[in-house]
Amino acid sequence: MSAARDEMELREEAIRAHYGAAAAMLTGFDHAPRFGKPKVETPAPERSSGVAATGRRFRSTTPGLVTRAVTRPDGVRLADRIEAVGEDDLPTPAQAQVLQSLRRGLAIALAIGEAFSEITGLNELKKANLEGRLPEARRAEFTDLLSAEALAVLSVFANASAFLLAPNAGETSADVGDIEEILTDNAPLALHGALWELDQIIGARAEDDGQLVSLVMAYAEALMERVRQRGEGAARIGAFTQAVWRIEADDLPISGFAPARAARGSVLTMQFKKPHEVVGNHIAKYQAMRLAKMLMAYDFERRLNPFAEMGGFIFTFMGDGKPGTGKTTLIQMMAGLLNDYCQNAGYPFRYQNFGIDNIDSYQGKSGQNAKAFIQNVMDPHVIGFGTVDDIDQIAGKRGDRQSSAGQQEVTAVLMEAFAGANTVVRGNCTFGMFSNYPENVDDALRQRAGARFLVDGPQTREDYIDILALLLGKNHAIPLGEHELYAAQQIKRAVAASFEGHSRPHEAGLQAVFAAVSDRVGPLDTVAKLGAYLKAIQEADDRFTGRAIKNITDAVKVRAMDFELPDEWMENPDLFLFKPYDEKSAMIADLRRPITVEMVIQEINRYADSEFRYADKSDEAAIEGMVRDMNRTQEAKRRYLEGRP
Repeated sequence: MSAARDEMELREEAIRAHYGAAAAMLTGFDHAPRFGKPKVETPAPERSSGVAATGRRFRSTTPGLVTRAVTRPDGVRLADRIEAVGEDDLPTPAQAQVLQSLRRGLAIALAIGEAFSEITGLNELKKANLEGRLPEARRAEFTDLLSAEALAVLSVFANASAFLLAPNAGETSADVGDIEEILTDNAPLALHGALWELDQIIGARAEDDGQLVSLVMAYAEALMERVRQRGEGAARIGAFTQAVWRIEADDLPISGFAPARAARGSVLTMQFKKPHEVVGNHIAKYQAMRLAKMLMAYDFERRLNPFAEMGGFIFTFMGDGKPGTGKTTLIQMMAGLLNDYCQNAGYPFRYQNFGIDNIDSYQGKSGQNAKAFIQNVMDPHVIGFGTVDDIDQIAGKRGDRQSSAGQQEVTAVLMEAFAGANTVVRGNCTFGMFSNYPENVDDALRQRAGARFLVDGPQTREDYIDILALLLGKNHAIPLGEHELYAAQQIKRAVAASFEGHSRPHEAGLQAVFAAVSDRVGPLDTVAKLGAYLKAIQEADDRFTGRAIKNITDAVKVRAMDFELPDEWMENPDLFLFKPYDEKSAMIADLRRPITVEMVIQEINRYADSEFRYADKSDEAAIEGMVRDMNRTQEAKRRYLEGRP
């Protein structure tokens, strides 16, 4: 992958020059913890009477790895600790991979620290301090730079280790709790503190290779986040945060405290659904199927998608409907399509759901979980699909006293991620928010959903016959009768009818607005008349803002891309997926349709219908809540006057 113009290459020889020091840290050092509390004791090597020491020590599995023995029983011997996991007498491949990743992570961190010292002049200050000629006037600067270097080295060590280990991580995750032993006196001491704490965590909790890898990954990610919090306001850290390095051999970017994400896909175990198994929900199903193919047009070399560049890409969408109408089935269908397409093309695919179990009682933890979710799905090295199911329970309304602090944190993170100042839509991922009660979602967050999928389930007689036949299965001899099975689910015919149904509004409030504007200006066949309709909607509902207009125009542009990428392009990647970016763009442009008045009216009505539907439900829910409160107040007064408890 080509390096960006603003990246500096960290040369391989500069990294390998620190292999010896990195291996020595893994083999053994002494450390007295300052903040962390020991979880396990470091045992002395086992000895039997008349027999030499039998304690296992680190054996090199890679060329050039230092393998000196540790003589002090109270020292930190992380390599021995890792090799002692499990019951195998020899290092396992997973243990060797962990050691290799930690050694290279340490070496990269030391090389970045060296570069930081050169850029800032810290090298000269270190030399002057050793020689006893450091001016008193520069002592504070020296201390600040030492602390900044320590933070930079810690961040890079954690970042690189997590990145290098990511391809070996399984589905299990671990929680290592708060990171305590963060020392910023100088870089070597900072790394000693981090390795001591990692040694304690492994010794206390790692029982097999799977736990070992998940604990090291979890520790590295937790250390990264803790150091980022400490480092963002640190003095003289700018030389680190404003520079971007790249390690070409690992395709690893180092950009300040931002975590690099390896191309690690998820091994999905969900039960996938085929499109014909999604009964009803014609528009939602159609858009989900097209969105899956749109994502596959992403160009990993350019890190851009032609659909995102041309203006027909759905970055965020909301699916709402009554319980049992098929939201989960829709997720299973789209994830299954993406999984199959990516496997065929050899692309890494990552699916992740953010659920209620990610809301934590610790202050700030829910926000951290939400940020990690966003970063995992937006990783430019993968095709990503992120879902937030039951978002009304997960993201709290601002100002709602019944929402927890964790729910408010999640709302803030999602709003910033979906339409914030730093949001970059590359076209490699999409986020779906799903809810049975979208009226309970914060208005500003809901409006950040660029597309609306009304998940209304089966509607027609044919739909109900199809879903009954589907769910009954084949273990029966009941005749089908006069019915063409799944004919009603033929997507093009069903979608055309669904879109046409939005030529006029569905909600009563919007119908009144549409009728009034049509009586005043006549048919809505010009931009001016359409603008008048939009203004009338805003006068009826002041929540209909400029963001709503953007969402509508984005939906219209999606309709202009209202064509099916041929299945052959997904089945044979050479026909489309593997072509150069400019050629893919030209192929898509040839299929694009012109925008029509009918498209614009239908998308205005579809979006405005959903907002009126949400507003009506939200207002009704608020009124019902006030009525309940008034009834409770009246009952309390009555009991008080009667002298009853």
